[in-house]
Amino acid sequence: MNDSIEANYQRMVSHDVATYFLPGTAIEVARPRDGLATPEHVLFDFDGTLSLIREGWPEIMIPMMVEVLVETGTRESRADLHRVVEQFVMELTGKQTIFQMIRLVEEVERRGGRPEDPKSYKQRYHDLLMQRINTRRAGLKSGSIPPDEMTVPGTFVLLDALQQRGATLYLASGTDENYVKEEVALLQLDRYFGPHVYGAQEDYRSFSKAQVIDRILSTHQVDGSRLIGFGDGYVEIQNVKAVGGTAVAVASDEARRNGKPDPWKRERLLGVGADLVIPDYQDAQSLVDYLWSGKNDGGTKKVP
Repeated sequence: MNDSIEANYQRMVSHDVATYFLPGTAIEVARPRDGLATPEHVLFDFDGTLSLIREGWPEIMIPMMVEVLVETGTRESRADLHRVVEQFVMELTGKQTIFQMIRLVEEVERRGGRPEDPKSYKQRYHDLLMQRINTRRAGLKSGSIPPDEMTVPGTFVLLDALQQRGATLYLASGTDENYVKEEVALLQLDRYFGPHVYGAQEDYRSFSKAQVIDRILSTHQVDGSRLIGFGDGYVEIQNVKAVGGTAVAVASDEARRNGKPDPWKRERLLGVGADLVIPDYQDAQSLVDYLWSGKNDGGTKKVP
């Protein structure tokens, strides 16, 4: 069983990894799938990988944390505190939200302050975030906002294509499970995942994406070569690679949705061993065909 405590980000691959694009697509390949087993199980992260409901969350979390640190009486400027907070928040992106709050507690203590419980900070952040996204959630519920507007472009085409291949789909998120299930339903994605939707628990040690992967493989008595993982965070990429699966980095630009990869996500996810990088699912059918055929189709465009 993998450890339930997710590891921090650590670059595993050199900066000069060479990649190529499948012809006529935005699918960037770092490691070809030639000769690998036919996939049977596909695991997805949620926020930023499928859902855009929570797009812009750092704009809520980072200022909140800066205010907490200002209250310690530190002599650091707000600009300096913003840089400190932004660095650790983004370093921990992909882990359960509580880990960012645990780090905030450590930063308060480092400045001589009396921190609240991490769960208290998490609740404060969540309340502020809900103020930002309630209009999105309400619009999805009423039908005034179609699900396509709140999902990574091409999501439904991809999920349909995966189901047509007979794959079983799973979703694992660092967001609290009750909210994940609610938002999956709002986006009309529940028909793809059924009971296989997993999220953070009150006891954060009782859940991790690695645990979900272990259960998939042990329940179906298959090895990791039968697993494909999609994610825009380093945790799921690391976890999928650790069991020998194929990791697809979704370097989504959540705000612009312009069909181009977010450079920071791309670099970060290649650094932990992603096999492919995509900006979204604009080439969904070509991607699924490649994942099942394992052929590189002669892509030649090199990216240093």
